[in-house]
Amino acid sequence: MVLENEFNIVYNLKRIRRIMKKYNIFCPIRKANPYRRMVKATKEHSAMPNLLNRRFKQATPGKILLTDITYLTYKNRKRAYLSTIKDGSTNEILAYAVSDSLKLDIAKDTMENLKNNNSVKLHSNALIHSDQGFHYTSPVFQKLVKEMGLIQSMSGFGNFWDNAPQESFFGHFKDELDIKKCNTLEEVKSAIDSYIGYYNNYRYQWNLNKMTPAQYRDHLV
Repeated sequence: MVLENEFNIVYNLKRIRRIMKKYNIFCPIRKANPYRRMVKATKEHSAMPNLLNRRFKQATPGKILLTDITYLTYKNRKRAYLSTIKDGSTNEILAYAVSDSLKLDIAKDTMENLKNNNSVKLHSNALIHSDQGFHYTSPVFQKLVKEMGLIQSMSGFGNFWDNAPQESFFGHFKDELDIKKCNTLEEVKSAIDSYIGYYNNYRYQWNLNKMTPAQYRDHLV
């Protein structure tokens, strides 16, 4: 897709694979994610029904919002966490937050970043979908969702297929960005800023009619 869009060179996949084999170029294989979601913390936490029911692609930007948190390991086995909100229709990352803590603040900060992103136009019936992690079952988070006028939906307990596109983004992210080279949390944040800018604006995707997320959003609009 990059060859075609950026250099006007059209090669089929078989030819590309032959060239890769000739020069010993390998694509990294995504490993199973060992991250295990934290369970509900208190009795005040409550799960929401799965209103989305895997209807991720609705051809309407700003309508289906998918959110989740993943861990990142960098130098000397230090750990950081990345929280994102992804547009289900366009695959665009609309908001994100990075922290060295898994406290509730990371999910709240992500929502605040969404609210403050003037380039994002949410649908009047926008729905935000997550797993049943303690961040999203928290009364504080659920109150924030209501204040922003969003509908909340959750996956079935332990069923990652119910939020598969968000899981897929984290998989590609970890394949393509080597966080282990970072020495500090600030370097991690800078690397993530650069990657998400690339992902939204320059990373072509087969399931977006070979467009980038930003191009596909404009296409739908």
